[in-house]
Amino acid sequence: MQRVLLTGGTGYIGGRLAPLLLEVGYAVRCLVRSARKLEDRSWRDHPSVEVVEDDLSDPAATARAMQGCDFGYYLVHSMAAAGTEYADRDKALASNFAAAAFDAGLERIVYLGGLGELGDGLSEHLKSRRVVEHALRLGSVPVTVLRAAMIIGSGSASFEILRYLVERLPVMVTPKWVRVESQPIAVENVLEYLVRTLSVPETSGRTIDIGGPDVLTYRGLMRVMQEERGLSRRLIIPVPVLTPRLSSLWIGLITPVNQQIARPLAEGLRNRVVCRDDEARRLMPQELLSTRQAIREALGQAGAGDVETNWSMAGTIPGDPHWAGGTVFHDERSIEIEQDPEAVWRAVCRIGGGQGWYAANFLWRIRGWLDQLVGGPGLRRGRRTPESIGFGEALDFWRVVGIQRNHHLRLQAEMKLPGEAFLSFDIQPGEGACRLVQTARFYPKGLLGLLYWWTVLPLHGIVFYGMLRGIRRAASEPAPDSTQASGKAPTQ
Repeated sequence: MQRVLLTGGTGYIGGRLAPLLLEVGYAVRCLVRSARKLEDRSWRDHPSVEVVEDDLSDPAATARAMQGCDFGYYLVHSMAAAGTEYADRDKALASNFAAAAFDAGLERIVYLGGLGELGDGLSEHLKSRRVVEHALRLGSVPVTVLRAAMIIGSGSASFEILRYLVERLPVMVTPKWVRVESQPIAVENVLEYLVRTLSVPETSGRTIDIGGPDVLTYRGLMRVMQEERGLSRRLIIPVPVLTPRLSSLWIGLITPVNQQIARPLAEGLRNRVVCRDDEARRLMPQELLSTRQAIREALGQAGAGDVETNWSMAGTIPGDPHWAGGTVFHDERSIEIEQDPEAVWRAVCRIGGGQGWYAANFLWRIRGWLDQLVGGPGLRRGRRTPESIGFGEALDFWRVVGIQRNHHLRLQAEMKLPGEAFLSFDIQPGEGACRLVQTARFYPKGLLGLLYWWTVLPLHGIVFYGMLRGIRRAASEPAPDSTQASGKAPTQ
């Protein structure tokens, strides 16, 4: 059995690639920053899966983690990074990976890049992707580079931007890049290429463009999305004055994708992204989904709550801040619920997204709008599925940073705040009933942090106590799907 080293296993593509590699007979060693982010994956307990924690900063440590592996997938990027230092860090990590791959004796590295890396006038982010590719090639291990344009799949950032823009705006004033041609590809086809390249020696050391069967403008993509959603015709007005920065701000307000991710995506749309040849089809033939088929399938999965991974799952999860002697505010409330722990857990796991927060949803919406106005995520991210959650997932403007089934859930706030906020739920079983303890903790930063806590404290009685009562009501309701309502990801 050949062994594959997989980086990016907690991300959008890597999280879907791992089970496919297992399915065709590879052993998979996942190199991740946080092993806990894989606890809820259906494939985590497969006998051919190993998980090793490593951040790629030390080539010697990474080489040790690679020992015994035949191939390596490099699926690491800093799309959501802030500032300009991410480009230097990406280059350094890629160089470390290449050096470690040589020391460990890997046969080949596979890297997924973007067709947007071609042409003139590239954004800083797309230039960074080219630098990463170059850094990987400077090593002695052969590199296969697959370059894709827009990847269409439920949960991808590009797809979510397209869907929300079309759904929410009957009239769109857009940059002139809506006339630029693109060759989108379904996520299923991307994954098939990634798997197949290992068994096709002719792909070693080559750069291969991958795309679907259709070439169309972004205006055309919007038309297809509009038709597949059954919406009235959208009026699209291109204007030359909308810059990528303005476009990303607008995308950040209208869609679930924040400005930090939207900007590099918007900047990359300036370039024509079409495959230069048909080498991918010749070397790795497969049935390619049309753009319409890919959009239809992605919409169907999103509508059914069957989203295996999404764009918001990637990235680091900070731990609790360690502020010696700092002020910590607590707001603890509890309620008796005459149900078993599993029923209470099921109700707790349904918070956020379309379900809402059980009480005073209008206050949550106002808080979400205010957060968006200052550059935060607001409530637009929603959640991956209506019933199940896992470590590291986003719930609106919260992130799951602690989870123990039927016992404990801890969320960290990612909205813009003058401090750090956490919300936890603890289930304490008793005879024929449970006590649900809800605790809000806030670590203020400076005077603004103190003012913020005392300003919102009067609303806690409405929001948090109302939430507890709503959870008690929901715990008495039957589970809509007992296989998925336990807070554990469904078996794929």
